Amino acid sequence: MSIRRFPLVILVAGAGLVAAVAGAGWGAGLRINLTPSYPRGLWRIETLDRAAAVGDLVFICPPDTVEFERAFARGYIRRGLCAGGLSPLIKTVAAVSGQQVDVADQVSIDRRPLPGSDVRHADAAGRPLATFAGGVIPAGELYLHSDFAGSYDSRYFGPIPSSGVLGLARPVFTFGP
Repeated sequence: MSIRRFPLVILVAGAGLVAAVAGAGWGAGLRINLTPSYPRGLWRIETLDRAAAVGDLVFICPPDTVEFERAFARGYIRRGLCAGGLSPLIKTVAAVSGQQVDVADQVSIDRRPLPGSDVRHADAAGRPLATFAGGVIPAGELYLHSDFAGSYDSRYFGPIPSSGVLGLARPVFTFGP
């Protein structure tokens, strides 16, 4: 092997090693969170062998809808391997089917205020945000929340199908708020 080819061989081998480690991590349910809604870092998807319940922190695929395409176009969510090519969300289940959600300046669930749920009417770029009108959560759907003030959650997109739940979200190595 010539001396000129050696750096190329090292580069290709290194890239292959990185790809193998990333693939193994993906297969083991590891994901990297780069959004501020929950601490940034390495997370694991744990199997959920029951219906999602209030308080569960979950990975969930957003439905393939115009609303989520707009969210992608605005930079609220990223590309990934969910339907429509979107990335899964990490959110806390705040309400399940049958619960009443009211949205005004703050969210209330079954007439109890949801902490950290102030509603914004514009995003950080000054673009208007439509809000969920409220109502009873339909069967098979979840109302999702993050107490991060700038989170894009069900305050804006409403409840989404529980069939998108990938599992519980567990931090492995995280940093930040």
